[in-house]
Amino acid sequence: MQQSASSRPLVGVALVIGSCLSLPFGAAVAAQLFPVLGPWGVTSLRVAIAALLLLVIVRPRPRRWTRQQWIAAVLFGVSLAAMNGFFYAAIDRIPLGPAVAIEFLGPLVLAAVLTRRLADAAWVGVALIGMVLLGVDGLIGAEPLDPLGVVFILIAAGFWAMYIRMSARVGSLIPGSGGLAMGLLVAALLLIPVGVPAAVTVSGDMQLLLLAAVTAVLSSVIPYSFELAALRRLPQRVFGVLLSLEPAFATLAGWLILGQSATPLRMLAIALVVAASAGATLGIRRRTRADAEKSPQKSPDEDDPPAVFTGPIPLPE
Repeated sequence: MQQSASSRPLVGVALVIGSCLSLPFGAAVAAQLFPVLGPWGVTSLRVAIAALLLLVIVRPRPRRWTRQQWIAAVLFGVSLAAMNGFFYAAIDRIPLGPAVAIEFLGPLVLAAVLTRRLADAAWVGVALIGMVLLGVDGLIGAEPLDPLGVVFILIAAGFWAMYIRMSARVGSLIPGSGGLAMGLLVAALLLIPVGVPAAVTVSGDMQLLLLAAVTAVLSSVIPYSFELAALRRLPQRVFGVLLSLEPAFATLAGWLILGQSATPLRMLAIALVVAASAGATLGIRRRTRADAEKSPQKSPDEDDPPAVFTGPIPLPE
């Protein structure tokens, strides 16, 4: 059944929230593998397992793809490999809180560049203040950040912005989740040099293999599928602001699951990013409803991608 234009933004918001809920649990599992496999080894296994799962479930047919679709899928895979690898390399050297805050410079800058409305720019500013407060909270009483770790997370931030752009591109060019499956396959192939030693290590240990599989599902399959679907319903600038929920959920997960303290400054940061996400969501909801009332037959434009989504992970027929 085809969704109404007014329902699409809310579904997109729900998908982003689902992604933000899944990622902290995946990160918690991945952290247990770092001492044995290293950050790049964990990245390689996570991406490879996720690619295998999606290839089996989705069964894409890339032979029918055009050159344009192939280029989009390959660039999507490059962004996936680099974004995840450099993020794990960074949190192996610096605390998770400051790392997430710094990495959010990628989507926030992208949202600021893409916005054409003063209200959207204001919400980006509110979210940016929240990210800064999260970073300050992570630095209070801590040792100085490792410079190489900061470089790694800045690189990850750049590739995160690229991931948002390419995910939207793949979502508009390739129906279903075939583009995501092939993107993960490309990422897995790029990470083979660091993945072979990790694969050898886990091959004789079922517990490590199970942890790697859980990491792949929680950190790749679920969030990337949900985000790919969300980008078919939301403008990229709004998607970038909504992703501000991710460090907020990560902070709450650290408090509930890992027993990490939630300081007043951190709670204020959470309130700011939630306010920014809510403001951006309500804004697009009102604009979509007004546009639907004025011009029900309006064809979608570049800022409002068509609803071609067929499911987060469509099962084979």
